Amino acid sequence: MKGTRLILVHVLCLGLVGVALAQEPGLKELNDQALQLSNQGKYVEAASVAARALDIAEQTFGPTNTIVATSLNNLALFYMRQGKYADAEPLLKRSLAIRERALGTEHPDVATALDGLGNLYSAQGKYSDAEPLYKRSLAIEEKKLGPEHPNIAGSLGNLGTLYLDQGKYSHAEPLYKRSLAILEKKLGPEHLYVAGALMNLASLYLAQGKYSDAEPLYNRSLAIWEQKLGPEHPNVAISLSKLAALYRKTGNEEEASKLEERAQNFKSRSESR
Repeated sequence: MKGTRLILVHVLCLGLVGVALAQEPGLKELNDQALQLSNQGKYVEAASVAARALDIAEQTFGPTNTIVATSLNNLALFYMRQGKYADAEPLLKRSLAIRERALGTEHPDVATALDGLGNLYSAQGKYSDAEPLYKRSLAIEEKKLGPEHPNIAGSLGNLGTLYLDQGKYSHAEPLYKRSLAILEKKLGPEHLYVAGALMNLASLYLAQGKYSDAEPLYNRSLAIWEQKLGPEHPNVAISLSKLAALYRKTGNEEEASKLEERAQNFKSRSESR
């Protein structure tokens, strides 16, 4: 589940960089390169490129510019994918501080920064630190963007995963369902973010032993990611592993082994690149 949460935020933040830096071709190219490396599972290389992009952003715009804040978030996310939480934390805190000073404490970009820091703490099991950040982010977005903005779906998913990780299933389910409903309505049923929301809800049902509810959600999520990203994307491998775990639970050993083999083959190919 933590992996799903990071996937969603990762995609959102890197997309924002590409838009914000359209007027800086060299910087945009670096961020595009970092995204490509990340899509191949090459997080160390992606972090190196993102660090170069951060240096350029600071030199071009100054250390307190909000574009620098976005670059800080991107680099932190690549560190988090490697489990380098101590390296990521000061970057995320600095990003949040820049945005609060430049934009005010209730700007939607501040909410994004709060989610990023919450993800860091949640990934480390620091739930009491993460929960107020997620709740503050959600409150800002509902106030400033309205109750059905796609950004709210991400915050709902983050908070839902926080509760899932703690076994608070009754808290997580309505958040996940609302997140999925918003994304399907606003972005369409085949959008990449819908795939992540489907995996969230499926993982909740898997944890509760509701296998018949989880299976179609996992399959739909996998189909979207394969169609939109191709069979070699890390998200596809994660989805294969999740679905394989479900089949293990239900005694479908043959199908589980097939999916696990596909996921392992992807991992082997990624490591050999």
